[in-house]
Amino acid sequence: MSGKTDIKSLDLNEMEAFLSARGEKKFRAKQIYQWLHEKKVTSFAQMTNISLDLQRKLDEECELIVLKQELVQISKADGTRKYLFALADGNMIESVLMRYKHGNSVCVSSQVGCRMGCRFCASTLDGLVRNLAPSEILEQIYRIGEDIGERISNVVIMGSGEPLDNYENVVRFLSMVSDENGPNISQRNITVSTCGIVPNILRLAEERFQITLAISLHASSQEKRKELMPVANKYGIDEVLSACRTYFEKTGRRITFEYSLVGGVNDTGEDAGRLAELIKGMNCHVNLIPVNPIKERDYVQSGQSKVLNFKNKLEKNGINVTIRREMGRDIDGACGQLRKRFLER
Repeated sequence: MSGKTDIKSLDLNEMEAFLSARGEKKFRAKQIYQWLHEKKVTSFAQMTNISLDLQRKLDEECELIVLKQELVQISKADGTRKYLFALADGNMIESVLMRYKHGNSVCVSSQVGCRMGCRFCASTLDGLVRNLAPSEILEQIYRIGEDIGERISNVVIMGSGEPLDNYENVVRFLSMVSDENGPNISQRNITVSTCGIVPNILRLAEERFQITLAISLHASSQEKRKELMPVANKYGIDEVLSACRTYFEKTGRRITFEYSLVGGVNDTGEDAGRLAELIKGMNCHVNLIPVNPIKERDYVQSGQSKVLNFKNKLEKNGINVTIRREMGRDIDGACGQLRKRFLER
């Protein structure tokens, strides 16, 4: 980023302070905020009710972050759209638009790359490059909305990166994306996915957002989790589940557990039994995900019957469970695939 102020990352109060420090009237802040976050303009010159003098001042002092669409792939199977965006510094991120009966859902990235090292994920193969600013997370939603000319009603922070590893920026994004003066997306339609950074799950609980917290669990024991997810060496599975219970107590929001089924690794009846035992009595939901194969790893998907058996076993134990419908599988459906392929080219 340049030495200029990233104006799209300022919330309304900060915008007011920024402008009054420059001798501007308070109401200007709301006008500019609405141009940026409701009308989603891409230049200060488009702000027609702002004086040319103020437009010029903003241009000199502020950076207006706008993502550039490099590539979009559209699934022939279900219309899922996968976007590759270029950031101002030349880095690339990807976002996915999924269309459901209940509305348009966008999956956004929170970092360029990722340092969590989960074994079945393509986003992490090159490590972490940098965190995304709130403006860069918001922009993914704005550009996709503009591209399709429709409202985005749901957001999942499940693209490249670990959201709770970019805590401050993600929390600011959550406040701004649900602000009635901006995109006004209901917090109940927002999901944040984490591999289990315990201290930040507890911090997030204190923010009292009404979002859904999704935990990438992917294993029914600490041993297996360590095999698949290096983060488990730092935070044990029991610690993660304890933090989830606290999160539910503080927010009243049901926890979602993401469980990628990897053939011959974590998909047995014993695994299902252990998982049911671990989360028994919690207000939660399990999302079973047939793992996305990536060429750098030799993991394979569990067969259909294995997946169904796993689901049935959980249900018999009173666990609420669904099998995630695969979207966009024919367009590098796995997270991080599109960016990786583009960079290799």
